[in-house]
Amino acid sequence: MKAELYKPLEEFKDCFAWSYHEMPGLDQTLVEHELYIKVGCKPFRQPLRGFSTEVQLDIKDELVRLLKVGFIRTTRYVKWLENIVPVLKNSGAVHICIYFHNLNLATPKDEYTMQSSYLLIDAAAKHEMLSFMDGHVGYNQIFIAKADVHKTTFCCL
Repeated sequence: MKAELYKPLEEFKDCFAWSYHEMPGLDQTLVEHELYIKVGCKPFRQPLRGFSTEVQLDIKDELVRLLKVGFIRTTRYVKWLENIVPVLKNSGAVHICIYFHNLNLATPKDEYTMQSSYLLIDAAAKHEMLSFMDGHVGYNQIFIAKADVHKTTFCCL
């Protein structure tokens, strides 16, 4: 059964992005993400986190890849500052996540929240199989509105 499931993935593998340079991003006139801030919330700078030399080297490699394809850029004199959280993937590669805790606290809650995980599990319970597909850093394909980019700064010393 596993081989049968792999067949369409192999056949259409050219439809998937396998590296950052294959993900140019969606047209910004089509979709962009805006970051609204609650009234009275002030910009926040998280205290800087340190990492071991080995982890720093992995982080640097990933940052260079992200810089080369234009997913991130450098800046100075920021008001919002978040830390990164390096995550070790099954492949052994380091993936960089950003700890937007304070920014999340400053944004209004979404009125249309995601379904409860219990509802999702119940909906899948009667099926023979359940599949999860890794979006391969798909969030990089949606741009942040230019007026809100300054809220997404992070530090990785």
